Amino acid sequence: MSAVQKGSEKALNILRALPRISLSNIRNTGKPKKFKRGRGQYGGDKHGAGNKGSGQRQNYMRLGYETGNNPFYLRFPYEPYYRGHHLRKQYPPLTLLQLQTMIDTSRIDPDEPIDLANICNTGLYTFRPDEHMYGINLTDEGADLFRAKINIEVQRASEATIAAIERNGGVITTAYYDVDSLWILRDPLKFFKRGDPIPRRMLPTEDVIEYYSSPSNRGYLSDPEQVAYQRLVLAQKFGYKLPTLQENEKLLLERKDPRQIFFGLHAGWLVNLTNKEVLKPKCEKLELFYNT
Repeated sequence: MSAVQKGSEKALNILRALPRISLSNIRNTGKPKKFKRGRGQYGGDKHGAGNKGSGQRQNYMRLGYETGNNPFYLRFPYEPYYRGHHLRKQYPPLTLLQLQTMIDTSRIDPDEPIDLANICNTGLYTFRPDEHMYGINLTDEGADLFRAKINIEVQRASEATIAAIERNGGVITTAYYDVDSLWILRDPLKFFKRGDPIPRRMLPTEDVIEYYSSPSNRGYLSDPEQVAYQRLVLAQKFGYKLPTLQENEKLLLERKDPRQIFFGLHAGWLVNLTNKEVLKPKCEKLELFYNT
Protein backbone atom coordinates (compact mmCIF):
# COMPACT_ATOMS: atom_id res chain seq x y z
CA MET A 1 0.00 0.00 0.00
CA SER A 2 2.83 2.33 0.80
CA ALA A 3 4.27 1.79 -2.65
CA VAL A 4 0.89 2.62 -4.21
CA GLN A 5 0.55 5.77 -2.15
CA LYS A 6 4.04 6.85 -3.06
CA GLY A 7 3.24 6.33 -6.76
CA SER A 8 0.01 8.30 -6.55
CA GLU A 9 1.68 11.12 -4.67
CA LYS A 10 4.42 11.21 -7.26
CA ALA A 11 1.85 11.42 -10.07
CA LEU A 12 0.00 14.24 -8.29
CA ASN A 13 3.24 16.13 -7.78
CA ILE A 14 3.98 15.80 -11.51
CA LEU A 15 0.50 17.14 -12.39
CA ARG A 16 0.98 20.07 -10.04
CA ALA A 17 4.26 20.95 -11.73
CA LEU A 18 2.82 20.73 -15.31
CA PRO A 19 1.34 23.91 -16.88
CA ARG A 20 -2.41 24.29 -17.36
CA ILE A 21 -3.96 23.22 -20.68
CA SER A 22 -4.33 26.08 -23.17
CA LEU A 23 -4.43 26.60 -26.91
CA SER A 24 -0.70 27.27 -26.91
CA ASN A 25 0.30 23.81 -25.57
CA ILE A 26 -2.31 21.60 -27.28
CA ARG A 27 -0.79 19.55 -30.04
CA ASN A 28 -2.50 19.92 -33.43
CA THR A 29 -3.33 16.41 -34.56
CA GLY A 30 -5.62 17.46 -37.45
CA LYS A 31 -4.73 17.32 -41.09
CA PRO A 32 -3.20 20.59 -42.31
CA LYS A 33 -5.41 22.59 -44.69
CA LYS A 34 -4.18 22.77 -48.22
CA PHE A 35 -4.52 26.20 -49.85
CA LYS A 36 -5.02 26.14 -53.59
CA ARG A 37 -3.77 28.86 -55.79
CA GLY A 38 -6.28 31.13 -57.49
CA ARG A 39 -7.34 30.83 -61.07
CA GLY A 40 -5.17 33.68 -62.23
CA GLN A 41 -1.93 32.34 -60.66
CA TYR A 42 -1.22 29.47 -63.02
CA GLY A 43 0.54 31.64 -65.59
CA GLY A 44 -1.64 30.62 -68.52
CA ASP A 45 -2.25 32.66 -71.63
CA LYS A 46 -5.94 31.95 -72.18
CA HIS A 47 -7.20 35.10 -70.39
CA GLY A 48 -9.83 33.21 -68.45
CA ALA A 49 -11.37 31.65 -71.55
CA GLY A 50 -10.19 28.10 -70.88
CA ASN A 51 -8.37 25.71 -73.15
CA LYS A 52 -10.94 24.44 -75.64
CA GLY A 53 -14.66 24.17 -76.06
CA SER A 54 -17.48 26.69 -75.71
CA GLY A 55 -15.59 28.81 -73.19
CA GLN A 56 -12.83 29.59 -75.64
CA ARG A 57 -15.35 30.20 -78.43
CA GLN A 58 -17.37 32.65 -76.31
CA ASN A 59 -20.67 30.80 -76.46
CA TYR A 60 -21.58 31.61 -72.87
CA MET A 61 -19.59 34.76 -72.14
CA ARG A 62 -21.52 37.52 -70.45
CA LEU A 63 -22.33 40.65 -72.38
CA GLY A 64 -19.35 43.01 -72.47
CA TYR A 65 -16.73 40.45 -71.33
CA GLU A 66 -13.58 40.57 -73.48
CA THR A 67 -11.62 37.60 -72.06
CA GLY A 68 -9.51 39.54 -69.61
CA ASN A 69 -9.08 42.77 -71.54
CA ASN A 70 -10.35 46.07 -70.22
CA PRO A 71 -13.99 46.17 -71.40
CA PHE A 72 -15.14 48.83 -73.82
CA TYR A 73 -17.53 50.41 -71.34
CA LEU A 74 -14.66 50.88 -68.84
CA ARG A 75 -12.09 52.40 -71.19
CA PHE A 76 -13.61 55.85 -70.98
CA PRO A 77 -14.09 58.16 -67.98
CA TYR A 78 -17.39 58.33 -66.12
CA GLU A 79 -19.86 60.89 -67.46
CA PRO A 80 -21.92 62.55 -64.69
CA TYR A 81 -24.96 63.20 -66.91
CA TYR A 82 -25.59 59.44 -66.94
CA ARG A 83 -26.05 59.40 -63.17
CA GLY A 84 -29.37 57.79 -62.30
CA HIS A 85 -30.26 57.23 -65.96
CA HIS A 86 -31.54 53.70 -65.25
CA LEU A 87 -33.97 55.11 -62.67
CA ARG A 88 -35.49 57.91 -64.75
CA LYS A 89 -39.19 57.76 -65.51
CA GLN A 90 -40.00 56.84 -69.10
CA TYR A 91 -43.14 57.82 -71.01
CA PRO A 92 -43.75 55.83 -74.23
CA PRO A 93 -45.06 58.19 -76.93
CA LEU A 94 -48.52 58.22 -78.45
CA THR A 95 -49.11 60.63 -81.33
CA LEU A 96 -52.26 62.63 -82.00
CA LEU A 97 -52.45 60.91 -85.38
CA GLN A 98 -52.61 57.50 -83.68
CA LEU A 99 -55.22 58.80 -81.26
CA GLN A 100 -57.35 60.15 -84.13
CA THR A 101 -57.04 56.77 -85.90
CA MET A 102 -58.26 54.97 -82.76
CA ILE A 103 -61.29 57.26 -82.66
CA ASP A 104 -62.04 56.90 -86.38
CA THR A 105 -61.88 53.09 -86.17
CA SER A 106 -64.23 53.04 -83.14
CA ARG A 107 -61.59 51.65 -80.82
CA ILE A 108 -62.12 54.66 -78.53
CA ASP A 109 -65.46 56.32 -77.82
CA PRO A 110 -64.98 60.11 -77.93
CA ASP A 111 -68.23 60.59 -76.00
CA GLU A 112 -66.63 59.08 -72.88
CA PRO A 113 -63.65 60.35 -70.84
CA ILE A 114 -60.41 58.83 -72.11
CA ASP A 115 -57.65 57.70 -69.78
CA LEU A 116 -54.81 55.19 -69.72
CA ALA A 117 -57.17 52.22 -69.31
CA ASN A 118 -59.18 53.11 -72.46
CA ILE A 119 -56.07 53.45 -74.57
CA CYS A 120 -54.55 50.18 -73.32
CA ASN A 121 -57.83 48.35 -74.02
CA THR A 122 -57.49 49.18 -77.72
CA GLY A 123 -54.58 46.76 -77.99
CA LEU A 124 -52.58 49.32 -79.98
CA TYR A 125 -50.65 50.79 -77.06
CA THR A 126 -48.84 49.11 -74.21
CA PHE A 127 -46.21 49.88 -71.60
CA ARG A 128 -44.37 48.08 -68.81
CA PRO A 129 -44.29 49.66 -65.34
CA ASP A 130 -41.49 47.31 -64.29
CA GLU A 131 -39.27 49.02 -66.89
CA HIS A 132 -39.86 52.48 -65.34
CA MET A 133 -42.62 53.37 -67.81
CA TYR A 134 -45.10 55.69 -66.12
CA GLY A 135 -47.73 56.25 -68.79
CA ILE A 136 -48.45 58.13 -72.00
CA ASN A 137 -46.50 60.97 -73.55
CA LEU A 138 -48.95 62.48 -76.02
CA THR A 139 -46.91 64.04 -78.85
CA ASP A 140 -48.00 66.63 -81.42
CA GLU A 141 -47.38 64.53 -84.53
CA GLY A 142 -50.55 64.82 -86.60
CA ALA A 143 -51.80 67.92 -84.77
CA ASP A 144 -53.05 69.47 -88.03
CA LEU A 145 -55.22 66.39 -88.70
CA PHE A 146 -56.66 66.04 -85.22
CA ARG A 147 -60.37 66.99 -85.17
CA ALA A 148 -61.88 65.15 -82.19
CA LYS A 149 -63.51 66.91 -79.25
CA ILE A 150 -62.49 64.80 -76.28
CA ASN A 151 -61.76 64.80 -72.56
CA ILE A 152 -58.45 62.97 -72.19
CA GLU A 153 -56.07 62.29 -69.33
CA VAL A 154 -52.41 61.52 -70.06
CA GLN A 155 -49.15 61.65 -68.13
CA ARG A 156 -47.12 64.00 -70.36
CA ALA A 157 -48.07 66.46 -73.08
CA SER A 158 -46.25 69.20 -74.93
CA GLU A 159 -47.55 72.73 -75.41
CA ALA A 160 -48.46 72.09 -79.06
CA THR A 161 -50.38 68.95 -78.08
CA ILE A 162 -52.40 70.84 -75.49
CA ALA A 163 -53.18 73.55 -78.05
CA ALA A 164 -54.32 70.98 -80.65
CA ILE A 165 -56.84 69.44 -78.24
CA GLU A 166 -58.16 72.69 -76.76
CA ARG A 167 -58.48 74.25 -80.22
CA ASN A 168 -61.20 71.68 -81.00
CA GLY A 169 -63.03 72.37 -77.75
CA GLY A 170 -61.53 69.47 -75.83
CA VAL A 171 -59.98 69.19 -72.39
CA ILE A 172 -56.67 67.60 -71.47
CA THR A 173 -55.29 66.77 -68.03
CA THR A 174 -51.91 65.42 -67.02
CA ALA A 175 -52.04 63.04 -64.05
CA TYR A 176 -49.58 60.90 -62.13
CA TYR A 177 -50.04 57.23 -61.26
CA ASP A 178 -47.87 55.14 -59.00
CA VAL A 179 -46.57 51.73 -60.09
CA ASP A 180 -49.39 49.71 -58.49
CA SER A 181 -52.02 51.92 -60.13
CA LEU A 182 -50.29 51.59 -63.50
CA TRP A 183 -50.47 47.79 -63.34
CA ILE A 184 -54.19 48.06 -62.60
CA LEU A 185 -54.85 50.46 -65.50
CA ARG A 186 -52.77 48.32 -67.86
CA ASP A 187 -55.15 45.37 -67.43
CA PRO A 188 -58.29 46.28 -65.43
CA LEU A 189 -60.03 42.95 -66.12
CA LYS A 190 -57.16 41.01 -64.57
CA PHE A 191 -57.36 43.19 -61.46
CA PHE A 192 -61.14 42.84 -61.09
CA LYS A 193 -60.87 39.04 -61.32
CA ARG A 194 -58.63 39.08 -58.23
CA GLY A 195 -61.53 40.31 -56.12
CA ASP A 196 -59.56 43.07 -54.39
CA PRO A 197 -60.96 46.52 -53.58
CA ILE A 198 -59.71 49.39 -55.70
CA PRO A 199 -56.74 50.98 -53.88
CA ARG A 200 -55.99 54.65 -53.48
CA ARG A 201 -53.79 56.39 -55.99
CA MET A 202 -50.58 57.66 -54.42
CA LEU A 203 -49.47 61.28 -54.67
CA PRO A 204 -46.63 62.26 -57.05
CA THR A 205 -43.00 61.85 -56.08
CA GLU A 206 -40.72 64.81 -55.45
CA ASP A 207 -39.22 64.82 -58.95
CA VAL A 208 -42.59 65.25 -60.72
CA ILE A 209 -44.86 67.01 -58.24
CA GLU A 210 -43.94 70.41 -59.66
CA TYR A 211 -44.95 69.30 -63.16
CA TYR A 212 -48.37 68.05 -62.06
CA SER A 213 -48.98 71.19 -59.98
CA SER A 214 -48.40 73.54 -62.91
CA PRO A 215 -51.51 74.95 -64.67
CA SER A 216 -49.53 75.45 -67.90
CA ASN A 217 -49.04 71.67 -68.02
CA ARG A 218 -52.72 71.14 -67.14
CA GLY A 219 -51.67 69.26 -64.01
CA TYR A 220 -54.42 67.56 -62.04
CA LEU A 221 -53.19 69.18 -58.81
CA SER A 222 -53.27 72.74 -60.17
CA ASP A 223 -55.85 75.43 -59.44
CA PRO A 224 -58.82 75.24 -61.90
CA GLU A 225 -58.98 79.03 -62.13
CA GLN A 226 -55.31 79.17 -63.12
CA VAL A 227 -55.93 76.43 -65.68
CA ALA A 228 -58.73 78.51 -67.26
CA TYR A 229 -56.39 81.48 -67.47
CA GLN A 230 -53.62 79.40 -69.06
CA ARG A 231 -56.12 78.09 -71.64
CA LEU A 232 -56.73 81.66 -72.74
CA VAL A 233 -53.01 82.47 -72.80
CA LEU A 234 -52.26 79.45 -74.96
CA ALA A 235 -55.06 80.33 -77.39
CA GLN A 236 -53.62 83.81 -77.85
CA LYS A 237 -50.15 82.39 -78.33
CA PHE A 238 -51.17 79.91 -81.07
CA GLY A 239 -53.73 82.24 -82.65
CA TYR A 240 -57.03 80.38 -82.36
CA LYS A 241 -60.37 81.20 -80.77
CA LEU A 242 -60.86 79.27 -77.59
CA PRO A 243 -64.24 77.48 -77.49
CA THR A 244 -66.15 78.06 -74.28
CA LEU A 245 -67.01 75.11 -72.08
CA GLN A 246 -70.74 74.86 -71.46
CA GLU A 247 -72.03 73.78 -68.09
CA ASN A 248 -74.27 71.15 -69.72
CA GLU A 249 -71.22 69.43 -71.20
CA LYS A 250 -70.57 67.18 -68.23
CA LEU A 251 -68.25 65.00 -70.30
CA LEU A 252 -65.67 67.76 -70.70
CA LEU A 253 -65.96 68.89 -67.09
CA GLU A 254 -65.53 65.44 -65.54
CA ARG A 255 -62.24 64.91 -63.71
CA LYS A 256 -60.88 62.28 -61.37
CA ASP A 257 -60.19 62.76 -57.71
CA PRO A 258 -56.43 62.81 -56.92
CA ARG A 259 -56.91 59.45 -55.12
CA GLN A 260 -59.12 57.94 -57.85
CA ILE A 261 -57.88 55.42 -60.46
CA PHE A 262 -60.95 54.75 -62.66
CA PHE A 263 -63.63 57.09 -63.95
CA GLY A 264 -66.84 56.36 -62.05
CA LEU A 265 -65.21 53.99 -59.55
CA HIS A 266 -63.83 55.32 -56.29
CA ALA A 267 -61.14 53.89 -54.03
CA GLY A 268 -62.41 51.15 -51.75
CA TRP A 269 -65.10 49.90 -54.11
CA LEU A 270 -65.05 46.25 -55.15
CA VAL A 271 -66.24 45.13 -58.61
CA ASN A 272 -67.94 41.73 -58.62
CA LEU A 273 -67.76 40.39 -62.17
CA THR A 274 -69.76 37.24 -61.36
CA ASN A 275 -72.85 39.04 -60.06
CA LYS A 276 -72.12 42.19 -62.09
CA GLU A 277 -72.36 44.53 -59.13
CA VAL A 278 -70.24 47.07 -57.32
CA LEU A 279 -69.78 46.69 -53.59
CA LYS A 280 -69.11 49.81 -51.54
CA PRO A 281 -67.61 49.92 -48.03
CA LYS A 282 -70.12 50.61 -45.26
CA CYS A 283 -67.69 50.91 -42.36
CA GLU A 284 -66.96 54.50 -41.37
CA LYS A 285 -63.28 53.71 -40.78
CA LEU A 286 -62.90 52.29 -44.29
CA GLU A 287 -64.67 55.27 -45.82
CA LEU A 288 -62.39 57.62 -43.90
CA PHE A 289 -59.30 55.64 -44.97
CA TYR A 290 -60.13 55.60 -48.69
CA ASN A 291 -61.32 59.22 -48.82
CA THR A 292 -58.21 60.73 -47.22
